Order: sequence, then structure tokens, then C-alpha cells
Amino acid sequence: MTYIKNKGGRVLDISPADLEALGPPDISSVAIPLKVELWAKADVSDVQAAIVAAYKQIFGNTYVLESERLTSAESLLRNGSISVREFVRLLAKSELYKERFFFCTSNNRFTELNFKHFLGRAPYNQSEIAAHLDRYQTFGYDAEIDSYIDSDEYIQAFGENVVPYYRGFKSQSGQTVESFNRMFKLYRGDAGSDTNLNLQGQKRRVDPKNLLRSGRGIV
Repeated sequence: MTYIKNKGGRVLDISPADLEALGPPDISSVAIPLKVELWAKADVSDVQAAIVAAYKQIFGNTYVLESERLTSAESLLRNGSISVREFVRLLAKSELYKERFFFCTSNNRFTELNFKHFLGRAPYNQSEIAAHLDRYQTFGYDAEIDSYIDSDEYIQAFGENVVPYYRGFKSQSGQTVESFNRMFKLYRGDAGSDTNLNLQGQKRRVDPKNLLRSGRGIV
């Protein structure tokens, strides 16, 4: 296992297996996702790296203006009052996130992007999307966001201080080839973003027919 530093942040878990996860040449242009963790004794550059990584992941590689940044949430993270997980929650519940991904998209697309931004993967099947749509309709926006960030899957994958990243590029327990391929349909790479309308950023990426074909035994 190789440990490297990326722009002052702690980057973990880069190994030959990560390279193999890229698959055949037709997907070789996809960048290897990096795990950025904020340690308890992080310095200023480490915190800044975590903040930058969180904005990039949660806002789908869209550009966030200086005036749009959540400075109060950043301050809480900088002084150690909240964890990375709680910082992610504040970003996700912000008006900026709603403007970028909730008000201007369909419910299905909103749910699809939530899986991508918070769990680092595509939805496995239509049942997952339906469950989240039902939760939003019944309990509201905040409960829908909390369901990702408070899930066992999130805790096991990212814990309190790892910035979420696109896990779909690495083989995981229970993951199928179909779910792996769906992640590439969602992933836009550094050259694109989830709200780039020229790249049809707000159109649903995952074909519902494919959602019914695989998953963790749920149909």
C-alpha cells in the first residue's frame, strides 16, 4: 500500500489493485479516486485540502464561487468543532446544494446524484431509488439527506473524517459488473460536472431497465 500527500491532504490506499480497477483501455482516461482523510492533528493545509475535496465531491465538480461558500461550516471544521461527516451534512443541506441539484432536477435524478455524491456509487437498483423517493415524500428533504450520511454504508466506507469519493471504480463486496458500469455513466471526470447542461448534466444517467438487472438481491 502506498501513502502519498495530495495538496497538503492525507491521501490513502493507492495500490496496484486500484490500478487494476480501472479495467480495459476504453476507460483508462478515468482518474483514480483518492481518499482524503482529515487527521485529529491536521495542519492548516490538511484542513484546506479536505474542504476543497468535499466541495468537489458533494457539488459534483461544479464551480463554487467565493461568495457561495459555506464559510460558517468551514470555520467549524477548521476549529475542530465538527467532523468531515458533519461538514458534508451541512453542505448537503445548504441552499446552494438544493439550488444545484434539487430544485432544477427530477426526483429520480436528485436521488441518483445523492448516491453519487454521498455514497460514491450509483444506485444498485430501482428499489433503492424508490425507497429514497418514499422517504423524501414522507419525512422531507433533511431526512432524505440524513439517510445517506447516517447509513451504515457511509460509516463503514468513510467514517467520520474521510471525504466521500467515487467508490464505484474499485471492486466491492456484492458489487456486480452492471453496477460498476453504471458508475461510469454517472461519473463525469474532471472535465465535466453534474450541472454542466452542455453535457446534459441534469438528465438521468442510469437506464431504469438496468437498475432492475442487478444489485444485492433486491428487485
